[in-house]
Amino acid sequence: MDLRFLETFVAVADCGSIAGAARRLNLTPAALAQRLHALEGDLGRPLVQRVGRHTRPTPAGEAVLVKARALLDAARDLRAAAAGDVPAGQLRLGAIATALTGLLPAVLEDMRDRWPEVDYFIRPGSSVDLYHAVIEGELDAALIVRPPFAIPKSAGFDTLRSEPLVLVVPQHLAGQSVGDLLRDEPFIRYDRNQWGGQLADRWLRQAGFAPRDWLELDALDAILALVSRGLGVSILPDFAKPWPEGLQVARLDLPGTMARELGLICHSQGARAPAISAFRAACLRCA
Repeated sequence: MDLRFLETFVAVADCGSIAGAARRLNLTPAALAQRLHALEGDLGRPLVQRVGRHTRPTPAGEAVLVKARALLDAARDLRAAAAGDVPAGQLRLGAIATALTGLLPAVLEDMRDRWPEVDYFIRPGSSVDLYHAVIEGELDAALIVRPPFAIPKSAGFDTLRSEPLVLVVPQHLAGQSVGDLLRDEPFIRYDRNQWGGQLADRWLRQAGFAPRDWLELDALDAILALVSRGLGVSILPDFAKPWPEGLQVARLDLPGTMARELGLICHSQGARAPAISAFRAACLRCA
């Protein structure tokens, strides 16, 4: 049995769709479906079924899923175990969007130069989802916003960047006061379902501002593009470059500002501990 076929099935179960799993594994939907059908042929049972607009495991698939996860974890550990204390094997990582472009490339370059035997699976996502994936053992580590609650002792968190909240406004409004802008301009909210968005909302409430909400988004690049076109103002973390090119925006300091903490949450036990420790050290060097 090809372990890649098991990986395909697990990805479909996690993503809830063929298309989502194909994006995660960098395959075409047709290639992914072919792998899945081959696995079902090997096992003699259908493993997934359509439920509305989603793809879900069948009862047989649910039974296979637990074993498949354990088998894939064990297979990943083999290379790491054979290397002993030398970082090797696959790291399963997560990263929020701004970390994917602002920090992770430098970290992976550092890791490639120092530890070429490590390879990677990278899952993009929100801090909330990636946090739970690390805690539940689906990922080894993730670059996320610090959670607004205590982290279990089984995992550690290192702050890599402190990103103060700023008021982002169209360039031509840069000379106006923060108070006037929040009172007079349409407000584009950083999604309050995200921990960074909750921080921005807390600053507004503590500062006593009630802006005219126009839109709420979780994509910071999209918010910047809207502000650049003069469609409103927003409170965002001053996240690491690169920012989208050609923006006509200004960043205004906020009085008594708060900061979003971008950091690394990870486990450091098991056969992959040397690779995880090496990745953590690379993050600290590159932050």
